[in-house]
Amino acid sequence: MDSRIKIILAEDEPALALIIKESLETRNFDVFICKNGEDALECYLKEKPELLVLDVMMPKKDGFSVARDIRKTDKEIPIIFLTSKSQTQDVVDGFNSGGNDYLKKPFSMEELIVRIHSLLRRVPTPKNDTEITIGKYHFNLTKQLLIISDTRISLTHREASLLHLLIANKNEVIERSILLKKIWGDDDFFNGRSMDVFITKLRKKLNLDPNIQIINVRGQGYKLIE
Repeated sequence: MDSRIKIILAEDEPALALIIKESLETRNFDVFICKNGEDALECYLKEKPELLVLDVMMPKKDGFSVARDIRKTDKEIPIIFLTSKSQTQDVVDGFNSGGNDYLKKPFSMEELIVRIHSLLRRVPTPKNDTEITIGKYHFNLTKQLLIISDTRISLTHREASLLHLLIANKNEVIERSILLKKIWGDDDFFNGRSMDVFITKLRKKLNLDPNIQIINVRGQGYKLIE
């Protein structure tokens, strides 16, 4: 089994990106270089890495924006920002956008590696059988099961994955494109129609508790409210 750890490196300076990649790959990491923020987000959805290293100032989408998008569906993955900005407010903005660490340029490779290892050790390992309470329901992701009173409702894998993301971002809108790319792998028209059908099925399975709703926020996405 391949035990190498996947890291996404979003850095628009080619020389620096290559130095970081080569240094990390000698230490049992697989590094995927992205030249801008949009590519980094696409790569994250495709590769499912264990950690991200994001430059703050990038074309198309800056590092803070990438982190905010990722945190809509993933609260746990470690994110390190690289930046030449040194103002206190910049650091505050970085942590507020979902970053776990903030490394100012120039930096030593050893310092980056130490911080990566530190963050990877801190990532919790979720218990697969832990039940999530949502309203009057108990939801088990691993067993793909909803339980309310004496009623047990089976879910498909995709229904369970979709519900899990909605619950993780309860009372917040999740963009359609993020849901589609995370679960379906592509946000094309046909996958969009498929997701709408799955949302309808989930609504029916959650209708035993009238306080739970999945609402469509027009032009944006879906939100589960309790």
